[in-house]
Amino acid sequence: MRKPALSFWQIWNMCFGFMGIQFGFALQNANVSRIFQSLGASVDELPILWLAAPVTGLLVQPIIGYWSDRTWNRLGRRKPYFFYGALLATAALVVMPDSPTLWIAAGLLWILDASINVSMEPFRALVGDMLPAKQRALGYSMQSWFIGVGAIVASALPWVLTNWFNVANVDPEGGVPDSVRWSFYIGGFVFIAAVCWTILRTREYPPEVLNSFEDAQPAADAAAERGMLRTLVADVRAMPKVMRQLAVVQFLTWFALFSMWIYTTPGVTAFHYGTTDTTTSAYANGADWVGVLFAVYNGVAALAALLLAPLVSALGRRGAHAFCLSLGGIGLASFVLITDPRWLVAPMVGVGFAWASILALPYAMLAGSLPSSKMGVYMGIFNAFIVIPQILAAGALSLLVRHLFEGAAIYAVFTGGVLLLLAGLASLRVADVDPDG
Repeated sequence: MRKPALSFWQIWNMCFGFMGIQFGFALQNANVSRIFQSLGASVDELPILWLAAPVTGLLVQPIIGYWSDRTWNRLGRRKPYFFYGALLATAALVVMPDSPTLWIAAGLLWILDASINVSMEPFRALVGDMLPAKQRALGYSMQSWFIGVGAIVASALPWVLTNWFNVANVDPEGGVPDSVRWSFYIGGFVFIAAVCWTILRTREYPPEVLNSFEDAQPAADAAAERGMLRTLVADVRAMPKVMRQLAVVQFLTWFALFSMWIYTTPGVTAFHYGTTDTTTSAYANGADWVGVLFAVYNGVAALAALLLAPLVSALGRRGAHAFCLSLGGIGLASFVLITDPRWLVAPMVGVGFAWASILALPYAMLAGSLPSSKMGVYMGIFNAFIVIPQILAAGALSLLVRHLFEGAAIYAVFTGGVLLLLAGLASLRVADVDPDG
């Protein structure tokens, strides 16, 4: 049988939970450096403290992918992982801003990121499970749209609470301000609610139906496998050519994103607001503005996701991805040329186009080259090309900022821009040959 096309609203419901996942992810990206600095972390300690996130993803996602390929219970195949990951992530979001010490906050970041990964990887595989090849770009673009919508609100939430509801954005004792604390409480509720919507409104194909479609390959015989570790190693060795080529693109891309997420807050507060003192209103205003900038790029990404289909029609998937990554690279590199922080909104437009493409087109190119029986495990392995560069970046960026940039974090953001431009060039080499893409 051919895998049937789904309606717009079926795809909508299937992707809706990603809004909650991104709500938690955006709160993490925009505020964790601020929480760490409020608890006494120095700028050159930030990459090491952030290391928990990529290490967790490297360990968790292939394992979750392996298990979800082999799961079927009353909740379904992928949905059990959505649900239990969302429960843990919600708990971490609620507790994290009240951390009494820096190392407790770092430990909670580990739990939060692990939980987000448990929920996120099966969402990627679900699109491959449910949609025919001709609809996969639409499915991943829809995920990008929900990611953008969730991140707009989550990234700007501390600023909104401060300016619209008079919630304090400075703690007189130098701790985590109430605006950040309440943002995390709200984020926990949104995370679990959005994921539950997808669980309740989406019905997965049972294994026997999924295996009956013409693009399916027979599921592995568990008795013939030699255990999870050996199976994962064998799958890595057998990964498709397209996946190997995309690995280079992902490596450069996520090294760049890691530099942006870690160093935008300390870079902008020091370079554009002239302070590194977390107890001052200047630092608080700068940190809040970074949240707005992150909301801008996520908002642009939500709109840009709607433009990806015509871009793909005009340039092909790899050409569209190269174009969007180049816009993001120019945007980040221009941070060092702008002195008025209000004008930083402009380069974030380019970053938004890059982010929309990063969340959709690599997966659309990849899914067409994967066997359906291993969609989950290969999506998990693919995540390694996201997290390994972040692990390497933690050490490399710390050395660059400390020794080459003499503590000027803004130049780490500039470095991210250069790497995005290189990723755009590398994407032109991907052998994207799926005729239905």
